[in-house]
Amino acid sequence: MNKLIRLMAFVLSVALVFPAWAMDLPPDRLVDKTVREVIDIIQKDEELKNGNKEKMLDLIETKILPHFNFTRMTQLAMGQHWASAVPEQQTKLVDEFRTLLVRTYSNALTTYHDETIKVNAAHPSADGKEATVRTVVIQGNGKQPVPIDYNMEKKPDGWKVYDVTVSGVSLVTNYRSTFNSQVRKGGIEGLLKTLTDKNKSLEGKK
Repeated sequence: MNKLIRLMAFVLSVALVFPAWAMDLPPDRLVDKTVREVIDIIQKDEELKNGNKEKMLDLIETKILPHFNFTRMTQLAMGQHWASAVPEQQTKLVDEFRTLLVRTYSNALTTYHDETIKVNAAHPSADGKEATVRTVVIQGNGKQPVPIDYNMEKKPDGWKVYDVTVSGVSLVTNYRSTFNSQVRKGGIEGLLKTLTDKNKSLEGKK
């Protein structure tokens, strides 16, 4: 499962380094154009190719964060427990979950090894407010291609991702199982402590 999460994180990171023009593009063109540009940046930047985590983290912080709906992602990951958290806890949960994903993405992107990504046409919802963009990661070396779907929603400032599914496994659903277990053991505060400790651990791997 950890390997799956790392792959999920890598592809999500590459696909979501959106420039300012991104809000005007449909979701599939947005992902395709951005994948090509970001891979090109990584391939040409020696520091990124050599695993400069600080530079990668800065790239993610400045280019990716504005294009996630972290609040919705956290709500979905929390499931029924979201309503039991007070507003202050909800804010902390969103912040810690965002930090966890960013740290994970940073570590995953530094292991990029020339994978290629094929982006297929988007499948919009009936009302056009949401869409699924299906992609395939071609790994090479005889490895099986990995299908990855992005669930996106249209917001006033552009399309934002709220879930990713890798080989049928949802990022949000995967975390929901973990979060539910942690809440049952230690309540909301116990989950917050677990997330905080995990983030400190990831930060120590710079």
